[in-house]
Amino acid sequence: QVQLVETGGGLVQSGQSLKLSCAASGSWFRSATMSWYRQAPGKQREAVAIIGLDYQTTYSDSVKGRFAISRDNAKNILTLQMNNLKPEDTAMYYCKAVLGIGTFAPDYWGQGTQVTVST
Repeated sequence: QVQLVETGGGLVQSGQSLKLSCAASGSWFRSATMSWYRQAPGKQREAVAIIGLDYQTTYSDSVKGRFAISRDNAKNILTLQMNNLKPEDTAMYYCKAVLGIGTFAPDYWGQGTQVTVST
């Protein structure tokens, strides 16, 4: 069974850091393309960072240079290190797993963790 559990969210001040974690339920993790998304109130969910099976990473322009995605296939954990946080980073953050490739590859989501950045 594929399950994802995000932790690490919280309330911080602008300029501070947070580290999010996403624990996967099994060794299927090492076969999944993993990503972090976020959704702010009244806005669409958007991709923040992606890490492939080959550890290649991609970031949205809004977080490039501030956020870092990583994966630990031995522990089945995905992380997102967020530095120099800004109020506009306030959102619910979700991790997503895609198993396989192609349009019909199944995807799975965690329940999300809230990040709030105050001025």
